[in-house]
Amino acid sequence: MTAVQLQEVDLPDFGSPSQVPYIDGEVYAKRIEKLRGHAAAAGFDEVVVYADREHSASLSYLTGFDPRFEEALLVLGQTGPPVALVGNECAGMAKAAPLDMDVRLTPVLSLPGQPDPVGRSLRECLADAGVGPGSRIGAVGWKELGQRDRIDVPAFVIDELRDLAGHEGSVESATWLLIDTADGMRVLNEVSQIVYFEYAACHTSSGVRSLLFGLEPGMTEQEAVSLLGWNGAPLSCHLMLSAGARARLGLLSPGDRPISHGDPLTVAYGIWGALNCRAGFVVSGSEELPPEIADYVDRLVAPYFSAVVEWYEALHVGQTGGALWEIVERRLGDPFFGIFLNPGHQIHLDEWVNTPVRPGSEIELRSGMAMQVDIIPATGTDYFTTNIEDGVVIADASLRADLAASYPEVWARIEARRRFMKDVLGIGIHDDLLPLSNIPGYLPPFLLRPDRVMTVV
Repeated sequence: MTAVQLQEVDLPDFGSPSQVPYIDGEVYAKRIEKLRGHAAAAGFDEVVVYADREHSASLSYLTGFDPRFEEALLVLGQTGPPVALVGNECAGMAKAAPLDMDVRLTPVLSLPGQPDPVGRSLRECLADAGVGPGSRIGAVGWKELGQRDRIDVPAFVIDELRDLAGHEGSVESATWLLIDTADGMRVLNEVSQIVYFEYAACHTSSGVRSLLFGLEPGMTEQEAVSLLGWNGAPLSCHLMLSAGARARLGLLSPGDRPISHGDPLTVAYGIWGALNCRAGFVVSGSEELPPEIADYVDRLVAPYFSAVVEWYEALHVGQTGGALWEIVERRLGDPFFGIFLNPGHQIHLDEWVNTPVRPGSEIELRSGMAMQVDIIPATGTDYFTTNIEDGVVIADASLRADLAASYPEVWARIEARRRFMKDVLGIGIHDDLLPLSNIPGYLPPFLLRPDRVMTVV
């Protein structure tokens, strides 16, 4: 095991963007043309992308439009403008998208009981958008179900598509075009998308930093979560913060319970493109823990951090998902650690896109992949958990050069984080690894001493 220790560390201020990065219409237009090419190669005449409030990442990635409240469909043929079918409350909003689309009101996509001002069925709207007899249609939802004829789009949409395509046509899942772990469009990111991810990670990680350094016993959970400083950016998940007995249940929103000295506490903050999470105990040191878990650092935190260090150091172009899984299995495979979910996954506007990190996976990391360092112990014991969840990008020399030349301020922040991880924390990351978090590799197990963190000896 890599030798690690708890050490007092000065966490630098890495800075943050002064403005929200803007992805212009030209980028979206190129994505549309790229999807058309992939669809044609797969034998599809049309692609129909489904979105709702929870699952809007693919539609937003392609167009810059995400539905609020309701559902939406994007119908994309091999020629002509993309057609956006929207409900009542998105008819105006969709026209604000950077991509030029043909926006058409489709009342069935509205909320229940709302007026139908056009009197047109979904079938009529789909037919007018180009779907017809003999069409070979690729339906894009948000996850793959193992077989192409199993489609994660509501039946009321698929039924109409199948009826319109008829016996000579077909409807199959095409979600893989966007989220395939090896070459899906949303797992291989261009420079402008990476810059947006860095902005998002700056905000979420700086928020978690503010919480770590501002947390005090006696605050309620709701008072503590306000330290995150949410700025109104679209959330990729609800704000999570819980302490005491509730913290052991995970994924809960903050309540009005006061946080007490000695409590376990977990916090997670995610907006489109980034999520950061930390967990530990509301104490200043091991002497303030119950005697039966006074070895919290030695028993749980140190082996966990050591495993994460090896995982970080293994991230580079060409590394396989299976090798990453094996590191965690070898290091933390003891049932005590309770590692259940995939140790690491791809991230995008949605917090979890897909993951190549599986037993035996030969899928290789490629330049442009954004990865979430998401290795979560769930001991189910009084030791609670520990967590160091941040986002990174894998980038080859060419992508790094493009990023540095086009966005020197972003590159300067990334380089400063790299130096901190290598020179201060002792994590020997590869040149291909670009940390996006402003608390990169920073793990304080005792939350009332956020300046004492795990480092490599």
